Amino acid sequence: MVNYPDPNILYPLRNYKRLCFLKNIIKNPNIIVGDFTYYDDLDNPHNFEKNVLYHFDFIGDKLIIGKFCAIASDVKFIMNGSNHPLNYFTTYPFAIFGHGWENTMSVEGTSKGDTFVGNDVWLGYNALIMPGINIGDGAIIATNAVVTKNVEPYTIVGGNPAKLIRKRFSDEVINLLLQLQWWNWSIEKITNNISILCSNNIENLKQLNS
Repeated sequence: MVNYPDPNILYPLRNYKRLCFLKNIIKNPNIIVGDFTYYDDLDNPHNFEKNVLYHFDFIGDKLIIGKFCAIASDVKFIMNGSNHPLNYFTTYPFAIFGHGWENTMSVEGTSKGDTFVGNDVWLGYNALIMPGINIGDGAIIATNAVVTKNVEPYTIVGGNPAKLIRKRFSDEVINLLLQLQWWNWSIEKITNNISILCSNNIENLKQLNS
């Protein structure tokens, strides 16, 4: 019998209540989180949804986070409710105040779509993700980074605005990892191959794809 943590447990670490498997605390149906993704908050992990900012039901945009991600304290997501129209003569949001102003602007012109965080992504402390961003599998977002553009898989970005620091691996290894998509394996197969996943032995990794 293969042993592994239960992804449906709120606090997977005994006597440590600052880290949770994130999907188990999410209440907003427009925030979707995969198994084993965790959030570690210096104060209280229930702060996570407070850090998903300007996320209004009437816009309907989604924050979608994959499996096996590591999210540090104070990571924030700016959603589309923060956007104002740039192509109008004014950016003032008249429509939200009603009383005859309801139909003076469209949210469609301000939305950049859903925000996607891939699988096996590490979001560093106090990183800020802007609306409609797509962060690829295996990427690393550095501490205090402000992500204004899509992030390629298995790259490290940092700064304000965030820029490429380097690729994590060669193109050959990145392509292999994207083919393997190990996060979609059964949990038994993942458990049996952790020693390879937690190594840099390329030959053993290639054998997983044979």
